[in-house]
Amino acid sequence: MQKNRILCVLSAFGMLLLIQSCAAQSHLIEDKLKTVSTEQLRYYLYYPEDYENTKKDFGLLLFLHGGGESGGELEELKENGPPKMLVEGKQFPFLVLAPQNPHKKKWWNTTAVMQLLDSVVDSNRVDPKRIYLTGLSRGGSASWEMATQYPDKFAAMAVVCGMAPLPYAHWINKKMPIWVFHGANDKVISVEESDKMVAKLRKMNYKVDYTRYENVGHNAWERAYTTDSLYTWFAKQKR
Repeated sequence: MQKNRILCVLSAFGMLLLIQSCAAQSHLIEDKLKTVSTEQLRYYLYYPEDYENTKKDFGLLLFLHGGGESGGELEELKENGPPKMLVEGKQFPFLVLAPQNPHKKKWWNTTAVMQLLDSVVDSNRVDPKRIYLTGLSRGGSASWEMATQYPDKFAAMAVVCGMAPLPYAHWINKKMPIWVFHGANDKVISVEESDKMVAKLRKMNYKVDYTRYENVGHNAWERAYTTDSLYTWFAKQKR
């Protein structure tokens, strides 16, 4: 069973400290302003075949697409990754949450994505210790970001040809298994992004698998997401 739902508005709250100076005065005026940002996210949510016939909790895979599917029709999410495989008949043993970045030329709003994820987890039978993360290209970059910003959220992560936050590698949960995929001939996001990130993580004794495809460009996701062992690997992980 596959469901298409729309989440109307997600709000992210933050505090902004304003410091004003006046030329006629020698002191600073300190004030606080509460800012609110909103994001409209459409998404697909897949349920395993036996979801309705059992009372057990399931794992959930959060998939973040690349720039090519941003800002368009929701149907475009079916062109790559797990959504494409679902259309082709693939069955997963966990829920699959695939939101759409509404902005053609903006990064993922990972705060909004996290709020969507928490909402879906709260309203479905999801085991919070079996939440998995994956993304390709721009979504791969967002996956690295989410792993650094929310280190205690995910049981495992797979990143496909994403830019890596090398200086903040140590922020990632050391207990979380990671699988990285990249094409050696990538002209969009250099394979050096993954090479250096994997090397640094391994130096710090992280659990990292690395699949580096020779003679493959930016479309490494075509191979990565058709690797059946990736999904059995996800299903074995628990935080």
